This record gives sequence, C-alpha cells and structure tokens, in this order.
Amino acid sequence: MMIFLQNTSIWQGAELFLMKLEQSFYQRTDVVQIARDLLGKVLVTYVNGALTSGMIVETEAYSWKERGCHAYGGKQTRRNAAMFLPGGHAYIYLCYGLHHMVNVVTNRQGVAEAVLIRALQPMHGLEIMKSRRAVRHTRILTSGPGNLARAMGVDRSFNGKSLMGNEIWIAEGEKISAEMIAASPRIGIAYALEDAKLPWRFYIRGHECVTKK
Repeated sequence: MMIFLQNTSIWQGAELFLMKLEQSFYQRTDVVQIARDLLGKVLVTYVNGALTSGMIVETEAYSWKERGCHAYGGKQTRRNAAMFLPGGHAYIYLCYGLHHMVNVVTNRQGVAEAVLIRALQPMHGLEIMKSRRAVRHTRILTSGPGNLARAMGVDRSFNGKSLMGNEIWIAEGEKISAEMIAASPRIGIAYALEDAKLPWRFYIRGHECVTKK
C-alpha cells in the first residue's frame, strides 16, 4: 500500500525549505514518542544542487538507557559523539563498513538518544535517487536504512549537521492516524539481550516501502 500526501500542491520544491520542523520537536524527552511522531514527516536533502525527499514510513528509537544504543550507559566515544548534541542534529554512522545510517538526535544536549530512519516513500528527485543506487524499482529504492542513505546522498560528512540547516532537514508531512501505526521489536540487535524485545520500531501498516525482516 502506498500512501501519498493529500495536499500535493505544497510539495513542489521550494516550500520544503519553509516547512522545517522546529528544534523543539526534537528536544522533547520521550524518544519513543518522537519515533512515532516522525512517521509521515518528510526527510529532505539538498546535495550539490539536487533536492531529494521522502516520507518517513519506518523508524526505530534508541536511548542510552538500553543495550541497543551506541551510547549505552551514557559513555561518549568518537563514534557516538553526535548523539550527545542537542536534539535536532544528524547522527550518521557506518554499519558493517558499508552502509550509512541516518539518525535524528533527540532530547537535550548531553542526553544520548536518537531515532533511526529505516525507510522512506520516495517523493522528490526520483531519478536522482535511482541513479545513486543504480536501481529502477521505486518500492525498494529507499527501503532499508542503508538504501535510503545512499539514495538521499547522505554519508559520514553529514554527521553532526544541524537539521535546521539547508543540507539535511525534516519537513512537515502527512498526519498518520494511530490506527495506521504498528510497533514491533527493533531489527538486527540481538546483542541487546532483553532490550532487543522493546517494541521501539514503528512503521505504517501495510506500506510497501517498509523493510522486510
């Protein structure tokens, strides 16, 4: 199932620059609620003059209080330093030496919490995204965190960038009803033991761009 934005007239490019989420959205203290609230919002990048965007359809929440998080226990390292920035920054890390992962830092400065963006429904810059990934099928273009990062032109150079800037940001989008949101344990974190069972993965029910386990 594909969900298309109802008010398509506002998504013709320039308006995306004007509809950024305010920093207060990210600086709330409940990372799980923020992960839910990000569904339906629009992730945008502007790289080398190319605008690409996609509606967020799948997320995962991470907190320093649980073992799934890179900053478990509140320990800051060179890798996870961006997680300790004030909410409203990007945390980009490399997984398995291959895939960049796009995370949204939340909460106040010094509290390491973030939301992983796992899947998007492509919107703007479709041909640009396809060329970056060398695939033609829209359904798989931005399904999976590594895939969406490549399609959106995101790499480690984005780590620590403000989501209030003009290179990467999140804009207002579609209101997703509670009935359309499903929750499950996060994917690929068996090492987190009991914390791996936390139902902190959220996605739009039935959406074809949601990643498959």
